[in-house]
Amino acid sequence: MTTALITHGDCLRHVNPPGHPEQVDRLRGILAALEAEEFAYLLRVEAPLASDEQIRRAHPEAYLADLVALDPKQGYAVIDGDTFLGPGTLAAARRGAGALVMAVDMVVGGEAGNAFCAVRPPGHHAERSTAMGFCFFGNVAIGALHALEAHGLSRVGIVDFDVHHGNGTQDLLWNEPRVFFGSSQQMPLFPGTGSSEERGAHGQILNMPLPAGASGQVFRAGMLAKILPALEAFDPDLILISAGFDAHARDPLANLNLTEADFAWITERLCDVADRCCDGRIVSTLEGGYDLAALASSAAAHVRVLMERGHG
Repeated sequence: MTTALITHGDCLRHVNPPGHPEQVDRLRGILAALEAEEFAYLLRVEAPLASDEQIRRAHPEAYLADLVALDPKQGYAVIDGDTFLGPGTLAAARRGAGALVMAVDMVVGGEAGNAFCAVRPPGHHAERSTAMGFCFFGNVAIGALHALEAHGLSRVGIVDFDVHHGNGTQDLLWNEPRVFFGSSQQMPLFPGTGSSEERGAHGQILNMPLPAGASGQVFRAGMLAKILPALEAFDPDLILISAGFDAHARDPLANLNLTEADFAWITERLCDVADRCCDGRIVSTLEGGYDLAALASSAAAHVRVLMERGHG
């Protein structure tokens, strides 16, 4: 089997104000990098629009209705100082959530060995009823809940290595015993959550805060000691990855010192756990990463490993 690359042109039509770090060129750069000859065998698929029903597994109907009511025909609806709703935003956000649903369908259904969702806006800061941190829908949580409810899986594991804590994913899944959520993040840093004391209603959440300046060696040691063993002990039927690349040393929004090699390494280790627990079934989705060159090369390193392992 092969690796599915799921994306959609609508994800390029979500336009933030000039100077905003979450810009269209983030995704353009990744897609350009994945046009290289080594990625020719990716199974390229267009993301569908997530249905209201799929989104409502994670978010209340009133929240979705509020976003639809805000949807501007021109200009911006301002959610907060970081989060803007433009004319193309809701379609892009629905494609992001829909990409996760399709990726889960393809990987659980055996059409692909694993998948990478190249989408924006990101999702892991969106709480149940609050858009924030550039995010509107909790894409990875929607994917996990779809796997449980539509496919009848018993357990799903999520690992988030974005430099910012996935407060939205944690909020959406706080009371869900069937989902493990393991997250590494710089602390202190936006959004201010993610301490090791935050464990979820069923002890199924594991946060690994890292200090500013932490190296890839520190990141790897923490993953080996904490998150990877806990993920494997949970014995998931499917692993989802919130793949943020803003822990890169060149990223302008944070202060960790990871490199492309570290992102390839954690992808390999997650594939190892997936091979032992769930027949290699992994779905990954793009979260952050704001140095354009580092983002493109890091995402390429991540997908390169998925392709190598997806053919295994």
